[in-house]
Amino acid sequence: MPGLLLTLAAGGLAFASGQDILAQRLWAGATALVLSLLVCHILSSLKRGEFGLDLIAALAMGTALLFGENLAGAIVALMFTGGEALEGFAQRRAAREMSALLARVPRTAARYENGRITEVPLDALRPGDRLLVRRGEVVPVDGTVESAQAVLDQSALTGEPLPVRHARGAPVMSGSTNAGDAFDLLTRQAAADSTYAGIVRLVETAQRSRAPMVRLADRYALGFLALTLAIAGAAWAFSGDPVRLLAVLVIATPCPLILAVPVAIISGISRCAGRGVLVKEGGALERLAALRTVLIDKTGTLTGGRPRLVDIRARNGFAPGEVLRLAASLDQASAHVVAGALVEAAADRGLALGSPQQVVEEPGAGLTGRVDGRAVAVGGWDFVTAQLAPAAIDPDIATARAEWTARPGTVVVAVAVDGALAGALLLADSVREEAQAVLGALRELGVTRLILATGDEPVRAETIAAGLGFDAVLSNMTPQDKAAAVAAEHPNGPVMMIGDGVNDAPALAAADIGVAMGGGASAGGASSEAAGIVILVDRLDRLIDAMRIARRSRAIALQSVVAGIGLSTLGMIAAAFGLLAPVQGALLQEAIDVAVILNALRALR
Repeated sequence: MPGLLLTLAAGGLAFASGQDILAQRLWAGATALVLSLLVCHILSSLKRGEFGLDLIAALAMGTALLFGENLAGAIVALMFTGGEALEGFAQRRAAREMSALLARVPRTAARYENGRITEVPLDALRPGDRLLVRRGEVVPVDGTVESAQAVLDQSALTGEPLPVRHARGAPVMSGSTNAGDAFDLLTRQAAADSTYAGIVRLVETAQRSRAPMVRLADRYALGFLALTLAIAGAAWAFSGDPVRLLAVLVIATPCPLILAVPVAIISGISRCAGRGVLVKEGGALERLAALRTVLIDKTGTLTGGRPRLVDIRARNGFAPGEVLRLAASLDQASAHVVAGALVEAAADRGLALGSPQQVVEEPGAGLTGRVDGRAVAVGGWDFVTAQLAPAAIDPDIATARAEWTARPGTVVVAVAVDGALAGALLLADSVREEAQAVLGALRELGVTRLILATGDEPVRAETIAAGLGFDAVLSNMTPQDKAAAVAAEHPNGPVMMIGDGVNDAPALAAADIGVAMGGGASAGGASSEAAGIVILVDRLDRLIDAMRIARRSRAIALQSVVAGIGLSTLGMIAAAFGLLAPVQGALLQEAIDVAVILNALRALR
């Protein structure tokens, strides 16, 4: 573009000094050079089956050379290349949040090896490696804090501006930035399987995608080309002046239709990324604006996905706190989510836990072992009662079981000590604090049907859904059942499925819009791969932010298209009546393009 600008200026100086022939040659040469490059680009696009309005620019420049309007041709060439540069700037500006995510990818990590710290490529990292994360560095892989604490800036991933403190043993998400002192990290998985690697793959997919509205704009391009040629041909036919034909072609080059839509859509995707919501492709952003039905999984989506202790039932002379202390002490040896919840509950109550010994775990059933010299069994009812001494089994146990398991929406963990039933711990997965507000906001945004789809039994599902305003509650759902439920809702309009686990992947893939809660797991998991939208932070209300951004981005894109095409059409009509010369038309069209792109960039705000 700078060379073209210099050539145009040199032609102007030659014309001002009376060297008309030199000026015309300079302008014609510049126009011919840009035209030849443009023709090659058009032919390449046509071979790929793509059609755009670059053809109008080529027609305008070719017509200008044919009719000897070399200055007009040079200005069209300048405006075309300037428009390309302006569009490139707008695209980069619109995608700044996504580009920032990609730019932060670390290349190496500091690993402890034989008492020394060695810089190694990320591909060399394996689960169990111990790393040093220095101040200001990006956490390279998912892991757990091995130092006293870590202070992390997670704003690039979640949009939360304040640093978060993590104690020893706390899980850390890759992609966070160390905002405090250096700390040690114990890796949980390979770099390629970590959260940030999954996010990068999703961002790259989003950048390659083309929204349906963008593809629709390509189809509209053919109609606009026909309109342009019709107006240009009529202007020449009725006036007999070929300059009017050229003026019409000039003012139609290039078209806001191909500039505004991608800029607005990418701006919306980028804004969502800044709020911790990764939209994998532009089509998902557009479909958010027309949503009618939402199916929501329960565990980890409507609820937090982490059980919490809600009650302690003690018997045989045991105090409630002692029942929890002994159970939590033994559960320190288990990685089960329920065991973690009991250990956390004991810590919250300030209980001093003993050291578990002789631990034997039966996966999915329970644990046995010794704590402070006492035999302890913790787990499901059948598992624990099997550990009881024959003399400790009495009719009251059946009564206790019926009483403890009668509370809907809870999980009962039985505890036995020295062969006697000591009590039970009741846990529940509570509804997210923001759930009620999110469901209300979905109604306000045009959703007509809200459905809870869960694998829980009916009583528990109805208890969780009570008062939340669901139109239907589907219980005992398998992954195939959830996918079938999504398919059954398609006749009612665009369907969204929100889930978080592997079992939700079929339904996420079947929905018009699949939304994966990725805050608690790797963004490269099965649910995230199947979904079109991934919420990187463990907050359901970020979905509402994304929907509002999507609606505004789509409205701005349509507004820019209508305004740009309308102004271009009015300009073509004025040129057809001889009110605009080719040079004036080129300048007017450039002003329209700048206005349209600036308007499309409003989607970033």
